[in-house]
Amino acid sequence: MKQILVIQNKRIGDVLISSVLANNLKKVFPDSHITYFVYDYTVGVLQGNPNIDHIEVANDKELKKFGVLISTIRQIRKKNYDIIFDPYAKLQSRLMCLFSGADYRIGFVRPGKRLPLPFYTHPVPFIKTHSRACGKAIENRINLIDQVFPLEMIDDVPRIHLEAEERQYRGLNEIKPPVVMVGVLGSTAIKSMPYDYIVQLIDGICERYAVTLLFNYAPHQKEEALKIYQACRYPDQINMEIYEDSIRGFVKLMNQCDLLVANEGGSVHIAKALNKPTFTIYSPYIEKVDWNSFEDGIIHNSMHLLDEKPELYDGFTREQRKAIEQNPETMYRELTPEMIAEKLTPFLDNHLKASRK
Repeated sequence: MKQILVIQNKRIGDVLISSVLANNLKKVFPDSHITYFVYDYTVGVLQGNPNIDHIEVANDKELKKFGVLISTIRQIRKKNYDIIFDPYAKLQSRLMCLFSGADYRIGFVRPGKRLPLPFYTHPVPFIKTHSRACGKAIENRINLIDQVFPLEMIDDVPRIHLEAEERQYRGLNEIKPPVVMVGVLGSTAIKSMPYDYIVQLIDGICERYAVTLLFNYAPHQKEEALKIYQACRYPDQINMEIYEDSIRGFVKLMNQCDLLVANEGGSVHIAKALNKPTFTIYSPYIEKVDWNSFEDGIIHNSMHLLDEKPELYDGFTREQRKAIEQNPETMYRELTPEMIAEKLTPFLDNHLKASRK
């Protein structure tokens, strides 16, 4: 039996889309034992996946300590993995690969870049362009397998697996449908729209549709979410009592909602994995082609400043994106609520036609 390890210690969306590795590896190695190494707060998007046999968890802050990292490397070496996939591809995970003793160590490298040590037996360059509807980030992960173990039938759709009891979640039983989940804040400040802009979008939704809105935000962002709520003109259509502070709780709640409107991030990938319609607003420094999985303009649609005002960008190079990331506020304000509404309104009209006021 092949022992396989997938190292994806990053954020929720990255972990969820990396589940496609397990889904495809089980086709190549049906009798394999697949372990995922992830941060503890991301486990909820992998639970119940029949293709993942075990989940090893780490604490983000603790793993940055040199002693903890060395201990983790030793534990991985003791497991005698045959194959390791490293879609994370940072120094932490590369060191885990280097000292693992695995016969196959497969991970990403940037085209033209030479690694200083033999971290990988099979370094795989990021693809330059993508050809699948799943988007570049997922296709890159599929390519990690395909370059070493060719795939005959590719499964490029991340899925969240719910138990029967979880599907019976009753948190919305007393709420008037339809229910729209709004990601009012991104996972970080630089992935969040200006507050006054998100308020205008929320007011526009409430003014046009007879719907109930729920807010999604991280537990530590509650105070900021309340500021947004207090600035809204239709608080009677926003339910701030219904909230889940865990990833698995949010998964169950989102599964009962009708659609999601949000800043780009983990909540969007969760909604897509639950087959819920999504409208995504990208931070101006994010490379949309990496993350715009399955966007067809109908079920899934989005807005990015680059699409609307390309003249504001100078080639959208990696260097420019990093510069924008340091202070995205100016560019964010170029993507006005009025511009967003031009695409958001037809999207909502299509999915909420019976709820027009």
